[in-house]
Amino acid sequence: MKKVWKLPLLYSGVSAAVYFLNFNNRRYQEFILALDIVREGTETSPFPNLNEDGIIRNVNYWRRNRDAMYMVFGVIYALGAVDAFVDAHLSGFDVSDDLTFKLEPSMEPLLANNNAIGLSLKIKF
Repeated sequence: MKKVWKLPLLYSGVSAAVYFLNFNNRRYQEFILALDIVREGTETSPFPNLNEDGIIRNVNYWRRNRDAMYMVFGVIYALGAVDAFVDAHLSGFDVSDDLTFKLEPSMEPLLANNNAIGLSLKIKF
């Protein structure tokens, strides 16, 4: 079975998540610093077009994006782990050529002298 496509897909997903996590964190740190500068009032703002409320909105925006990327990274990591776990357990599963599904009528005993009539699905492998 060819499974070589899984590793580049997993690595590219993790790499993209780390890149965007780093990008969002840098922007968050820039706006935190700008907020401190605006609140102190000793220096000119690095973002002269934004007032304090605008900088606070940006701080919240970039923090939310950064935290979302932590979740995306966790989901990608978990999917890779689940895929590896399932693949390891199914690697010894033998699928022979003699796979048959058989639908037959069946009669099952119930309480006392009652019987239930139905269909049973039998799988042979």
